[in-house]
Amino acid sequence: MKNNIKVERAILNITQAKLAEMIGVSRQTVNAMELNKYVPSTVLALKISEIFDKNVNEIFFLEKGD
Repeated sequence: MKNNIKVERAILNITQAKLAEMIGVSRQTVNAMELNKYVPSTVLALKISEIFDKNVNEIFFLEKGD
């Protein structure tokens, strides 16, 4: 699963640390999500989409073969 977290953070000028604080995870977790090394839980994905005021599908998406 891929995501647009880094792009959305840049639009809102939010650091990884700030986003992590807002969703209750470590900065390393945000970094791992951005690098597609960690797939968030549904609850976490919903929190992230709420912060960015986007649909979950606008932030997270499957690539062919996923």
